[in-house]
Amino acid sequence: MRVPQSQDPDSQDPDSQDPDPQGPESQDKAVADHYVAYPYPARDPADEGKRLIEGSPSRLAEVEHYLFQGRLPSPFRVLVAGGGTGDGAIQLAQHMASRGVEGEVVWLDLSPASRAVAEARAGVRGLNNIRFVQGSLLEAKALVGGDFDYVDCCGVLHHLDAPEAGLAALKAVLKPAGGMGVMVYGALGRRGVYDMQEMAETLAPTDLAPEQRLAIGQRLFKDLPPSNWLRRNPFVRDHLDGGEAGFYDLLLHARDRAYTVRDFIALAASASMSVVSFIEPARYDPAAYLTDPKLLATISALSPQDQAIFAERLAGNMTTHVAYLADVARAGEATAQASDLQWVPVLRDPETRDALANTARSGKLVADTMGVKLTRSLPRRAPAILRRVDGVFALSAILRDIQAADAGLTEDAFLRDFQALFRGLNGLNLMWLRRAD
Repeated sequence: MRVPQSQDPDSQDPDSQDPDPQGPESQDKAVADHYVAYPYPARDPADEGKRLIEGSPSRLAEVEHYLFQGRLPSPFRVLVAGGGTGDGAIQLAQHMASRGVEGEVVWLDLSPASRAVAEARAGVRGLNNIRFVQGSLLEAKALVGGDFDYVDCCGVLHHLDAPEAGLAALKAVLKPAGGMGVMVYGALGRRGVYDMQEMAETLAPTDLAPEQRLAIGQRLFKDLPPSNWLRRNPFVRDHLDGGEAGFYDLLLHARDRAYTVRDFIALAASASMSVVSFIEPARYDPAAYLTDPKLLATISALSPQDQAIFAERLAGNMTTHVAYLADVARAGEATAQASDLQWVPVLRDPETRDALANTARSGKLVADTMGVKLTRSLPRRAPAILRRVDGVFALSAILRDIQAADAGLTEDAFLRDFQALFRGLNGLNLMWLRRAD
């Protein structure tokens, strides 16, 4: 974010000065005008009849696994802070309705234009478990009260003048046993974005109307030389795939900062919170990229946080950081662990179960994560286990079914195989755990 230049206090009468065009109040207005003109992300409510947009954070089974030891509180109360055009709120509300989870999703955002889109999307789906509240997340306590089990804050903190204050305001409405799903921009993967923003601000200052700024920004982007870092960065796509709203949000935002892993961990700590897990976990593991055993031996001695910091610099392609946060007092105990047979394994995409089982026959799972192929080793019995994973049956039932054809399989051997399978799939955010009822 650009910082205003200091001025000689005696050079002008302070009462006669216009607002600083780069100061917080001016930026606040520019951000508000932005989301009225170009609600983000651009969504057509009619599309809700065709598909549900899903992603991280805030898939319900994902939240349950990482923050609630595999069992959601009941009733389940959610705040989507900076709800925008509704992706997070719609996803959570639909997942809750489909599973019969009692509770409420509260959408909170400043933009009336975004609210109109989000409400229309909820109406198409017939969702009656969302409450819409217009206002700033900095005033969340006064606007929506407290005692939330879960707070979703996706793509918002990095647009605040004081992100630490925003996170503290959200922590204040969270139950002690609750948690957050947060997304912020990643500094290293967005190379070229901030050069473009600074050039655009020179040619199209934020006091211009958004439509004028967009036209100038599009002309500038069209004229960038091939050597420009934005042209050479294959990892950011919103200006190419996201329509006018995507272009404006990426390249013309009036207030925008990005975080390294180290910065993000410090942001969480400012609210006495810790990162429970980054998503996808494997991308934050240096062993996913390196093969040299001597290097790996040295890196394995680092703390998990330092390993994640190292992995970000190795990969170079992390345009965002998605993570689950919990209070430091419970962060180490929030996540489900594959420790016994009373867990129900849940696949992210149940319809791909057979494809995963067939792939697992090779003993390896290869995933392309933004240009980097990550390979996960899988146990011999992975196909047999995967074919029986349906999000309903516990591991104990899956074991009994496999034993019908493999009578020599012991409980310990099965659990070891499942744990190896789970490490591989969970690292790519493809499988989570739910505690059997």
